[in-house]
Amino acid sequence: MSAPVYLTGRQLVAGVRAMLVATLVLGLLYPLLIIGVAQVIAPGRADGSLVHTGGQVVGSSLIGQGFVDSAGTPLSQYFQSRPSAANYDGKASGGSNLGPNSPDLAQQIEQRRAAIAAFNGVPPADVPADAVTASASGLDPGISPAYAAIQVGRVAAERGVPAATVTALLQQATVGRDLGFIGAPYVNVLQLNQSLDQHLP
Repeated sequence: MSAPVYLTGRQLVAGVRAMLVATLVLGLLYPLLIIGVAQVIAPGRADGSLVHTGGQVVGSSLIGQGFVDSAGTPLSQYFQSRPSAANYDGKASGGSNLGPNSPDLAQQIEQRRAAIAAFNGVPPADVPADAVTASASGLDPGISPAYAAIQVGRVAAERGVPAATVTALLQQATVGRDLGFIGAPYVNVLQLNQSLDQHLP
């Protein structure tokens, strides 16, 4: 059995000093350096990718939000985001945790499919998967071009413009695959709705 090892006062002081230096460098100086570099290289992203309208922050391009009235009813003049189990609350980010075999999830999906089909005036078979399923975070800012496409007619009719006009704005707001092959094309809903307000009645 080996004898216990005791720290000397000198070793203890050296250990505390090393901890304080590491805390200062890694806990304060390094984060400040990274923030400073980010502010120079990509200030918009460093500040949270905020989206402004009329000098006011209306959201972040990285965080989904609902486009509803005070009663929670979807506003028909705007494109709608994916469903959110977190009700688009960043503090409650998360999914429903319902598995693919859950009867509750199946019921939710069918209810959403019927509601979205009726809201957009399309057959239920035309409603894509991302329109009826929430993302894992509940804060996904993008929707598929297919989901956006079934909303064009409703938005155009509500704003009193040709569908082709809304489609043109939708195409401008569609983001392609990273490097041409990574991920899937998507539409940032907040930025598209901001474009609608800027260009249409």
